Amino acid sequence: MTIQWFPGHMAKAKRQVAEKLQHVDIVLELVDGRLPISSRNPMLDQILQQKPRLVLINKADLADPAQTKKWENYFKQQGFGALAINSQDNKGGKSILPKAKEVLAEKLKKEQEKGLKPRAIRAMVIGIPNVGKSTLLNRLAGKKLAKTGNLPGVTKGQQWIRYKKDLELLDTPGILWPKFEDQETGKKLALTGAIKEQLLQQDDIAIYGLDFFMQFYPEQLATRYQLSQEDLQLSIPELLMLITQKQGFQEDYDKGSQRVIHDIREGKLGRFTLDRYEETSK
Repeated sequence: MTIQWFPGHMAKAKRQVAEKLQHVDIVLELVDGRLPISSRNPMLDQILQQKPRLVLINKADLADPAQTKKWENYFKQQGFGALAINSQDNKGGKSILPKAKEVLAEKLKKEQEKGLKPRAIRAMVIGIPNVGKSTLLNRLAGKKLAKTGNLPGVTKGQQWIRYKKDLELLDTPGILWPKFEDQETGKKLALTGAIKEQLLQQDDIAIYGLDFFMQFYPEQLATRYQLSQEDLQLSIPELLMLITQKQGFQEDYDKGSQRVIHDIREGKLGRFTLDRYEETSK
């Protein structure tokens, strides 16, 4: 099955991004720290071309710190600036402006040599739905300007937001690509809430999440659901059944699946990174 989700406002946003690109100095690309590659829109490279870019690895508080460090280095090797942040508590937010200036150092130097007056850097904030763009903008502005929400695709317009006197930010709606040929990417996005849950069965998403934690973070899984070593030997569907019962849902596996998905998204199973640097960067 090919997962497809490309609302009309996203197609419009893609055109608007291309049109407004000439009016900004730099693009701030937000990615989800739990899936730094899978949460990138592959169309962006074509749209943005050679425009200077700073990749903001958001939700770093939920991601595996060792993996985050590797992904920061990866993006730097790709020629981008990179910075791990958490827009919820604005951790790392104060470093965005200095980092943007670092990326634009050559351009700013040339403007200074030409005798141009110092001006605010104009940046476009871009990323897929539910990656934290609006939350970041609200934190930087110090007040609620951009709409936020837990549903993907909340921001449907574009707006300029000023950060102090040195940075002007253009918010854009989250843009997903038309379809996911790679089902692995679709499952990762569904598990973290970037795409509508209706596109996949809840138990499929939960089973995918449990299988991942069994491979990479079994101790965190065992701690959260009080599982024994014997329990960890069960098949993943059997494990979901056991967790469902342990959570008091008896045989209601839909509720059990919803609980597992919620726990993973909220970090109740601990910090994790779905995109493993060792696998994806090959």
